[in-house]
Amino acid sequence: MLDFYSYEPKNGHGLPHDPFNAIVGPRPIGWISSQNKHGVSNIAPYSFFNAFNYVPPLIGFSSVGRKDTLNNVEDTGEFVWNLVTFDLINEMNQSCVAYPPQVSEFDAAGLEQAPSTLVKPARVARAQVAFECKCTEIIQLKRISGEEVQTWLVLGEVVQIHIAQSLLKDGIYETAEANHVLRAGGPADYFKIGRDQLFKLPRPE
Repeated sequence: MLDFYSYEPKNGHGLPHDPFNAIVGPRPIGWISSQNKHGVSNIAPYSFFNAFNYVPPLIGFSSVGRKDTLNNVEDTGEFVWNLVTFDLINEMNQSCVAYPPQVSEFDAAGLEQAPSTLVKPARVARAQVAFECKCTEIIQLKRISGEEVQTWLVLGEVVQIHIAQSLLKDGIYETAEANHVLRAGGPADYFKIGRDQLFKLPRPE
């Protein structure tokens, strides 16, 4: 029989750091670029991010608190997801800073912009993968009681995909070659994945 540490989240975890987002991980990073209605570019990383559907491809991220990205997507209906790889971790980390809306995180982090094809927000020129998205829903999350919390789930349909040719081997995307960086919770924990972490497990017939 395992020995468990158990708690009700509503009463607090009682630990040095909340383990919730470390347990639900590692997670892909939602490095979201957007543009405000005045044309200022914004980019910020989101810890709560994932893909939710194949056809059409739908992705989503949660804004814990009302942040510039949420406001921009509400105003314009568009955003871009940029893949965080190991060569971009310092720039991604710098884009965490809470700059005022009139400051572009692209400039603050020294990131070159690349034009998107079907949406106005720019993508990160050095990002090896980018998804251009049009917002489909913004949902304010609720407790069991129905009380709204200050977190908004932003969902978008991917309308254009950019993939570096070097990551396509015989037409197959090679995740292990890109050096994806994943958020792992805790104050500062991340993981890099590569060939050493790869194993294959065919589905049973």
